[in-house]
Amino acid sequence: MKPFVFKQFSIQQERCAMKVGTDGVLLGAWATVTQNPLNILDIGAGTGLISLMLAQRSTAENIEAIEIEENAYEQCVENFEASPWADRLFCYHAGLDEFVAEMEDQYDLIVSNPPFYSETTENEKTARNRARQTAYLPFGELLEAVGELLAPKGAFATILPYAEEKKFIALAASHRLFPKRIMRVRGNPTTKLKRSLIEFTKSESTPTETELTIEIKRHEYTLAYQELTKDFYLKM
Repeated sequence: MKPFVFKQFSIQQERCAMKVGTDGVLLGAWATVTQNPLNILDIGAGTGLISLMLAQRSTAENIEAIEIEENAYEQCVENFEASPWADRLFCYHAGLDEFVAEMEDQYDLIVSNPPFYSETTENEKTARNRARQTAYLPFGELLEAVGELLAPKGAFATILPYAEEKKFIALAASHRLFPKRIMRVRGNPTTKLKRSLIEFTKSESTPTETELTIEIKRHEYTLAYQELTKDFYLKM
């Protein structure tokens, strides 16, 4: 399999269950870096795509990632080491509970493109389903960890199915995490909302809410999507 080539880095992904996809690119491009984070954490890094995008977008001195699946972990490390920001990127081969138990640091920005398919399938033990199903990283476990690892003035950004948005926000509130920005995404002007990108902080506020449409028609991208991703896609 050929690597996925972006403008400033490439992603090797033949050993990863979850390949480069629109969700990861959206989150990597949308997550806030305006607060100039010094420390960033990517929970469930997969190929390392989001960490690499944040390395390109920010001046963060320390970008850490955690990935439990061995093949994905090894590929993430490979992608980090091959990038222009290898000295700022580090991946841990660990589960989230293990990581939280051992870490004393807090992070200015935490990102996660979490698994969100709650249904089980006949081949649920495969790496792909492990990467996709909430049973392997329950939302409650994720939010509890973020509550502990996020700095007092930090931000947590994630992407979810639109149908999960209200439930996730309510669950986050029980961990004292509150939405600051929400961007809802649809594929084209005629389709229903599909994804919600949400940025949480530890301070309550009225969130700003926007919508993004990705395509006008097949392979014809909206100006808003082009603007968001132009620093990454070769043909954008």
